[in-house]
Amino acid sequence: MVLILVSAVLAVFGRVCKNEFINLDDPDYVTTNEHVQKGLTRESIVWAFMTYDASNWHPLTWLSLMLDYQLFGPNAGGFHLTNLLFHTANTVLLFFVLWRMTGYFWRSWFVALLFGIHPLHIESVAWVAERKDVLSTLFWLLTMYAYCGYVQRGGGLRYLLVIFVFGLGLMAKPMLVTLPFVLLLVDYWPFRRFEFFSGVGGMGRQIGRLVIEKIPLFVLSGISIYITLVAQRMGGAVISFKKLDMWWRVSNALVSYAIYILKMFVPVRLAVFYPNMSPPGIAETIGAVLLLVWISIAVALGAKHRGYLVTGWLWYLGTLVPVIGLVQVGAQAYADRYTYVPLIGLFIIIGWLVPDILSGWRYKRIAVGLGVCAVALAMGVVTVKQVQRWRNTTALFEHTASVTEDNCVAYNCLSNGYGELGQYDKCIEHGLEALRIFPRYDAAHYNLGMGYYNKGELENAIEHWEEALRLKPDYKEANFNIGVTYVILGEYKKAIEYFERELTINAEHKRAKENREALLKKYPKLWRRI
Repeated sequence: MVLILVSAVLAVFGRVCKNEFINLDDPDYVTTNEHVQKGLTRESIVWAFMTYDASNWHPLTWLSLMLDYQLFGPNAGGFHLTNLLFHTANTVLLFFVLWRMTGYFWRSWFVALLFGIHPLHIESVAWVAERKDVLSTLFWLLTMYAYCGYVQRGGGLRYLLVIFVFGLGLMAKPMLVTLPFVLLLVDYWPFRRFEFFSGVGGMGRQIGRLVIEKIPLFVLSGISIYITLVAQRMGGAVISFKKLDMWWRVSNALVSYAIYILKMFVPVRLAVFYPNMSPPGIAETIGAVLLLVWISIAVALGAKHRGYLVTGWLWYLGTLVPVIGLVQVGAQAYADRYTYVPLIGLFIIIGWLVPDILSGWRYKRIAVGLGVCAVALAMGVVTVKQVQRWRNTTALFEHTASVTEDNCVAYNCLSNGYGELGQYDKCIEHGLEALRIFPRYDAAHYNLGMGYYNKGELENAIEHWEEALRLKPDYKEANFNIGVTYVILGEYKKAIEYFERELTINAEHKRAKENREALLKKYPKLWRRI
């Protein structure tokens, strides 16, 4: 059965190894990251532990990418293969964790199958920049497996192992901050450590003891939350409350909870970026609230005899809290990759509830077997098709633009992608569309500048790069590009000024330094005027 799980995952995701890097986040993580491209050197390892690049502190993720670059160089297929291997390992490990916790072989296997082939997990596997997802989840599941050993056999060393593996997971992605709460949930079901039959007072003391037991894990989570907030604020990833009011955040969070559930059952119109340009409508918010309340009531009513309902539902609700948008990080309304761990909770409910409902039916085994095959086939087909759309930047964002509305990020990425392909008319076309949707989009101005520059329309290029700098004064390369353009136009004094500005942003910019010095040597009179 493990071989079937592995084969299923490789069958639906295998095409990912032929995919290219995409121009959203992959440049920050690999293709333009000089530290990653050095491989595992002493300097790069120190950088991995000290940097807040990409608005995160996740040194183990950086180290894994450095190792990949050392092994595969700039070959995207190697990075994708590593992501796929991590996802395959997570699928198998989830099966063993659930089986060890519950004793149910087939139900655990089915949950792992859903996890392994579900289309909502494509982002985490097919996107190199989401290495942090698959890597951190490996440590999440290893922590749970170690916790099983501690609960079932006890021992201080086993508990220290739980803390150690959990700490490693936090260094891969801070998403693990909710894991201590999940461990409390599995204390309720399936471990039944709450001792309900000892009376209300006894149960309260037992819950208190279990919470105290998790204090070292909560402390590590608190430290991780603080570091993450610092990193994201320094990187400008956290959107202030002035830009998104509380109603917008709360309504978007409620609607996102509902959307993830719907997409779990009907995974259509999947996109790498869902824009958050306006708050959800009143009707959408009310509908989401009614759905969540209805499910919560059903869970409460069935909790006495079916504890997996409580654990699964609260697993889903709780693990989404860091990424549900109450603290808005990035401009997306929601994201498929955020469901990588949370959907396990809903999969548990499905994997246990359906057999229980059918328990008295004489054709239960046939029905369940056919149902598993049908679900696996449907999900597998959708996943294979969606993985194909991740083959390169233009294919991915053409699809994203077609299934979303007013998606300025998609059009900007298309502008950049077509520019890299030398199709400058399309580069300009999509850049202008991005600015039509969001005129203050600094990256779109930058990419438009590149398109106009390569077409020889230098004045237009300078205009858009200047606007990018006005919107983002520390925009990398913009000052340098303007300086180069002024060299071409013969306005050397202006060129030197922009090279100087670039060096104030990045003192190690070799080309800016070389160009500035060359101009000063060739035209010493310019130096006297400056």
